[in-house]
Amino acid sequence: MLGARSKLVIFDCDGVLVDSERLAVSVDAKVLAELGWALTEEEIIERFVGVSDHDFKAAIESHLGHSLPANWEEPFEPLYRAAFARELTPVDGIVEALDQIEVSNCVASSGTHEKMQFTLGICGLYERFKERIFSATEVALGKPAPDLFLYAASQMGADPAHCVVVEDSANGVAAARAAGMKVLAYAGGVTPASKLQGACTRIFTDMRDLPRLLQS
Repeated sequence: MLGARSKLVIFDCDGVLVDSERLAVSVDAKVLAELGWALTEEEIIERFVGVSDHDFKAAIESHLGHSLPANWEEPFEPLYRAAFARELTPVDGIVEALDQIEVSNCVASSGTHEKMQFTLGICGLYERFKERIFSATEVALGKPAPDLFLYAASQMGADPAHCVVVEDSANGVAAARAAGMKVLAYAGGVTPASKLQGACTRIFTDMRDLPRLLQS
């Protein structure tokens, strides 16, 4: 899939590098219930996996019919950090895959830089990508808009047509397609393969297969 002319592999963070989605969705359910919006974990995965904090807040405000205060998330942040500190690990097989991937690569995530430094740091991956990490906070529109992936490609000096995105969410896959990039969609996480299928996309379930897929 990578091919001789491809220049860049763009990794999502949550669910691709760090196995955070399962933990975050569980906490999301508690947060939303406390705010007055009871959703199942399956509904949260469908609606919110892969979206930015900004869009998450906007959806909550739309449902509740009123604005949230600027610091609305502060009481809940310790819940996420505690869950990550206690249980977060790299996605199974990703370290072995990264050790074999030599092509230029970076991270482009809906999460904030602070969050990525924390989660990638816990998993021992931050130093691998330091200075090559891009956040949805740096662009106008988060996933499923293509802005973040196009920004990452621009910053890395790569042609979008020669980029491959490794994603695990429907929103992320849609963003990569909209950016005109090929997609390797990881279906070993919380989002089922049926939600990831589509044009310019190859589904896989074992991160150890990633180096081979990038060359196939």
